[in-house]
Amino acid sequence: MRGIAYDRFGDESVLQLRDDLPEPPVGPDTVLVRTRAAGVNPVDMGIREGGLAGFFPHHFPIVPGWDLAGVVERVGPAVVDFAPGDEVFGYLRRDDVQWGTTAELVPGPQRCIAHKPDSLGFTEAAALPLAGLTAYQALTEALDVGEGDRVLVHRAAGGVGFFAVQIAAALGAHVIGTASPRNHGFLRDAGAAEVLDYNAGPISAQLSEPVDAVLDLVGGPALGDAPDQVRDPKRVASVVDPAVLDLGGRYVFVRPERHDLEELGRMADAGQLRVAIAKAFPLAQTADAQRLVAEGHVRGKVVVTI
Repeated sequence: MRGIAYDRFGDESVLQLRDDLPEPPVGPDTVLVRTRAAGVNPVDMGIREGGLAGFFPHHFPIVPGWDLAGVVERVGPAVVDFAPGDEVFGYLRRDDVQWGTTAELVPGPQRCIAHKPDSLGFTEAAALPLAGLTAYQALTEALDVGEGDRVLVHRAAGGVGFFAVQIAAALGAHVIGTASPRNHGFLRDAGAAEVLDYNAGPISAQLSEPVDAVLDLVGGPALGDAPDQVRDPKRVASVVDPAVLDLGGRYVFVRPERHDLEELGRMADAGQLRVAIAKAFPLAQTADAQRLVAEGHVRGKVVVTI
């Protein structure tokens, strides 16, 4: 099997294009997917550098990637909702780290997969799961965003932020995003009612009044300013900094959830959610894709096509 893999932790240089990877096992409740595209996320670099070694069992060689879109190749005997030939997408976070998504064939627990929305091609669908689920679960569960809420989204032009702006707007919220000036029009087109420049001083000083909910995608000083941005610190959620717990808020670590994937697909097909692709790389350039994401100023999502 062809794919990208690495045999030790390190920088982008450890990534190798290989033609000799073994075909992955297919368990009773597993869906084997022939990958068409795989999303690239900051967590991929964290795993590659060994940053999650204390949280998940790791088995080399490791194929990177948790986002995927493709076609079902084979299913385990307990799988009833998918069949060979189905077009699917998913956030394939397993209980261990080994069989990632930048390979021709990827095994995924059926709980991690949903049918691909008709309105999205494989490249767009592969960019949606991890970032989209992160935004959706943070907004609907941790922050309970609803009609009329004023919601502040930090780093709103990034992968998670761009989806969060659209999802919050679809939930009926008045959305305020933070971004550099070059991305202000981009975010207004996505549904942001206001956009603030994060380089223009503390966001709390730029707000006309405190908001109802804050989604932190930055951490550090931006999160430290959050209590002055929001009416109630309990409605601050961060996906990057567990220190939010010290403020009384919620830390969000995205989980695979088919129902939520299906809801993202419904929103995409209803025209409420679009996917912005910053750049698509061929499989052999996965190291370049990860390097671009690591720079931290990407507008939208980076994807590897297979």
